[in-house]
Amino acid sequence: MPAVTETYSLGVPAQISRIDQELKKLWQEGEGAMTRASLMNLAVYSEEPGSLNSNTQLMAKITENHACRAIVIEADCRAKENSVDAWISAHCHVSHVGSKQVCSEQISFLLKGGCTTLLPNIVFSHLDSDLPFYLWWQEEFREPMDPQLWAWVDRVIYDSHGWKDFRAQMRLVKSAEQEAKQRIVFCDLNWTRLDNVRFALAQFFDHPASHHHFTKFRKLRIDFAPGFRSTAVLLAGWLAAQLNWRAENAKSPQELRFIDPSGRKIDIEFRERDGEPIHEVALTTAEVEFLVTYAKCGDLLEVSRAKPGEKPMPQLMPAGKNDPVSLMSEELMRGGPHHVYLRAVNCVRDLL
Repeated sequence: MPAVTETYSLGVPAQISRIDQELKKLWQEGEGAMTRASLMNLAVYSEEPGSLNSNTQLMAKITENHACRAIVIEADCRAKENSVDAWISAHCHVSHVGSKQVCSEQISFLLKGGCTTLLPNIVFSHLDSDLPFYLWWQEEFREPMDPQLWAWVDRVIYDSHGWKDFRAQMRLVKSAEQEAKQRIVFCDLNWTRLDNVRFALAQFFDHPASHHHFTKFRKLRIDFAPGFRSTAVLLAGWLAAQLNWRAENAKSPQELRFIDPSGRKIDIEFRERDGEPIHEVALTTAEVEFLVTYAKCGDLLEVSRAKPGEKPMPQLMPAGKNDPVSLMSEELMRGGPHHVYLRAVNCVRDLL
């Protein structure tokens, strides 16, 4: 039997001036069988051709656990003529306590031409009430950073792992923060994919009796998948920020060195290999190695500590997932600023 492929529709075409009326009509037609739910405004912006359909598929999955008004935008900034096409639809999921469907509405836009001038007006005029506004920005940032846009955003979500120039992008992020008068929260999916590895490393040192190792670390090795070097550097930055290490000039792209508060040198080795974004982390002293590695089954982490020559006895911890839906779902469950992330970035900004 051939595999069944899920199909997703952009829904009903709508004139810009009649989107609100068409949404009311949509809910009136489904009255009794559908319940509208929304906890936030979630807009996703992409300039990738075909992203309107692919992001609609992502929204269908994200709304299973995060009810929202979804605003999905695909922009063709190279088009010679300005135009806007719009559609409305709903993502419905059967509730856990009955047969009634709980639905999140989606408004889709295909922008052509002057993207930077059209975007704020398109977004702001279709936000749902005074609910929080989360913006998932799938492109690299570029100047000018429109103050009208960023002043309204509560959380901006991006993925730094594909950035070509990390420092230039972070300068633009800081510019957006200034435009927003410090109210905006930055959420990097490249940081989110480190959550389970960081938890696995941190649990070694939960008990105060293990804290004496902090002054004895000699080496950190991080194995990462092709294209995920910045993820590995962020992980090193997290350790540096938590342990008050400062970076020395890099020996090479594969080797860095940090200095701890007592002046001890900690060598950092990055190894690129096939596997998970962060496949293995080894943190060593002269007496013991703390190891976190992906299990062969792929969805668990093996964590162990052992002395030289001693056979490790690994324990298992959750590994998490790296797909966009899982990463976004993790991020959407959070609140408040990411202070630890910003400290980690500051430690390794010049190394990325």
